[in-house]
Amino acid sequence: MAWNADEPYNELPLLPPRAEFETRAVLKATVRARTALAAMDEATKRMQNPMVLVNSLSLLEAQASSEIENIVTTTDELFRYAQDVADSATAETKETLRYRAALFSGMESIRRRPLSVNTAIEVCTNIHRRDIGVRNLPGTIIGNPKTRRAIYTPPTGEAVIVQKLSNWVDFVHTTADIDPLVVMAITHYQFEAIHPFTDGNGRTGRILNVLQLVEAGLLREPILYLSRFIIQSKDEYYRLLLSVTAEEAWENWILFVLRGIEETAVRTLSKIDRIQTLQGDMRGEIREHTTAGSNADLVDVLFENPYARIANVVERCGVSRPTATGWLNALVAADALVSIRLGRERLFINQRFMHILSTDEPAVSSEAEMLF
Repeated sequence: MAWNADEPYNELPLLPPRAEFETRAVLKATVRARTALAAMDEATKRMQNPMVLVNSLSLLEAQASSEIENIVTTTDELFRYAQDVADSATAETKETLRYRAALFSGMESIRRRPLSVNTAIEVCTNIHRRDIGVRNLPGTIIGNPKTRRAIYTPPTGEAVIVQKLSNWVDFVHTTADIDPLVVMAITHYQFEAIHPFTDGNGRTGRILNVLQLVEAGLLREPILYLSRFIIQSKDEYYRLLLSVTAEEAWENWILFVLRGIEETAVRTLSKIDRIQTLQGDMRGEIREHTTAGSNADLVDVLFENPYARIANVVERCGVSRPTATGWLNALVAADALVSIRLGRERLFINQRFMHILSTDEPAVSSEAEMLF
């Protein structure tokens, strides 16, 4: 039966795709993406403290992924409340922070057992902080927000959805000789097309992308996030998703995802280099302006928690509150940190680090890097 946007797509084909998808162009793009990803992962391995990236990039991914779903919060608001969600935080901030919690719980889940349908359910449940099950009622459509006309109607019927999810998991763990990056691109489309939950499918699917790469051994830490790339290419993203449904245009979709992986990995690698340079600068500032000497824990606090509290320094460095306060005030006086007040607390912001996190240098393809 031909696809019709107004009818539930219960005939969504099972995986693997019927159309050719490992084309010459896809294979070449896969090599470039794998090269960029490997370089980024190796740089992460060299970092003394990868949690510097894990903590902060996961927050920015949570922000970007939520923004795709029109849940918008500011970077400042997000980092202010990252350690302690107060009642004064906006509803959007609280929901965005739940995304990061869902990502971390997903990481814990795949360390215990392989990625599964239950993993997806757990992730979506943690995003919403309420039990989420597979859709069992009809009426779900994806429509044009302006015209209200259906763009796509996902499969309906719990048994149908469960069957397609089981096939999705089987392909996630396929034993066929298909590169894991290509598998991820294919399964991302399939998960979004199945649209198994009443809400949160997009955010859940983007977390599953990262979990797949970690499970496949391509990432040591969950630091490759595609949501910012998707925001920058949002129209193309949705157009290519729909073209797979309407025309089985797998090649263009997979090439898009591989380009996103490559560009994101290259930009993340650049961030890692800039962060390590800044860490060296800050170690010198700490030695020059404080009595902390070469205290590595102080550097770690200021990068793991770029909106640091005095209590963070006390706990991590094992010093008294007056000593921690003196160190932080000295760094503020030296313009290495900025201090703001949040309620009865003071936050000490590592603004230069935040600038690196929130700005991107132009991505240079790994293919170009190999030529020079």
